Amino acid sequence: MFHPGHQRDYFLAIVSFFSMFARAGCLPRMAWTGCRRMGNFTSSPSLSSTSCVQHVKEMVSQNCVVIFSKTTCPYCKMAKNVLNEIGASYKVIELDEHNDGRRMQEALAQMTGARTVPRVFINGNCIGGGSDTKQLHQQGKLLPLIQQCAPCCAAGSSDGSGSGQFEAVK
Repeated sequence: MFHPGHQRDYFLAIVSFFSMFARAGCLPRMAWTGCRRMGNFTSSPSLSSTSCVQHVKEMVSQNCVVIFSKTTCPYCKMAKNVLNEIGASYKVIELDEHNDGRRMQEALAQMTGARTVPRVFINGNCIGGGSDTKQLHQQGKLLPLIQQCAPCCAAGSSDGSGSGQFEAVK
């Protein structure tokens, strides 16, 4: 199979094959660190992992309701629809459009124990994902949670998103 004089040719063919996929952005992050599959950015991340955790904590502490979401996720849409249905103000961070979306998702996994989206926070506490949000609403527990929010985070805050709407943070 391998002829002594052809080992170099096989090696070059394999390297060429992998570099083709790397340029196309198809290799996993560990194999090709210059490429980011989440978001539209290929530059180096601007926030460190520690900074991402801090950024997430700040967003959660400054807003009564925060959804860490992805634009194409049906469970994220479910959570947003439930909040829209009850007229809640909320802030949404679309991780797939954020410069540091991948790192923010890892920070959320560290903080909540779950890597999936959406991650919905109310009054500083993670209530879970889309199904959890819907279930709390069906049980009549979601609105009381939102109504317990600190006065600084109540609807009508200037940096809030307005009732039944959301603000994408990039």
